Amino acid sequence: MSGAEAFAVLLLRCVIGATMAVHGLNHWRGGGRIAGTAGWFESLGLRNGRLQAWMSVVTEIGAGVLLAAGFLTPLACAAVISVMLVAGLLAHRANGFFVMKDGYEYVLVLGVGCLALAVIGAGPWSLDAAFDIEVTGWAGGGVALGVGAVATAGLLATFWRPKRPEKA
Repeated sequence: MSGAEAFAVLLLRCVIGATMAVHGLNHWRGGGRIAGTAGWFESLGLRNGRLQAWMSVVTEIGAGVLLAAGFLTPLACAAVISVMLVAGLLAHRANGFFVMKDGYEYVLVLGVGCLALAVIGAGPWSLDAAFDIEVTGWAGGGVALGVGAVATAGLLATFWRPKRPEKA
């Protein structure tokens, strides 16, 4: 990997990682805090909103830090992919594509960006490289997408109970 490519991967890792970590911090300490986040999750049909809020906070902050550090990158990417899948499916899908209409555009970009990072790898300026634990290529992408999809399916199967439309 050239120096420019290594820098590009570092930049992408740090921006997506910092975005996820700050997003998690906002769910915890900003706006409505845990109670507000829990209420919002419950309004999306997720049971145990408080547990979901804390799981989201821990996942977003943890994955963001791991991604920025380039440590266990396919698993960090899997966590981001899962969070983005849940957000896209429950909160944004019904609103269409465009983010200005609260659509799934933004979560799609973050999720696919992480899938691309899992395939490319964290690069030479990462903890994965320092500890010689890089998993890249189809294997890295497969881990990220597979674990992310299984985690999403497990969460939805366990906690999602959408409201049924009332009969007229």
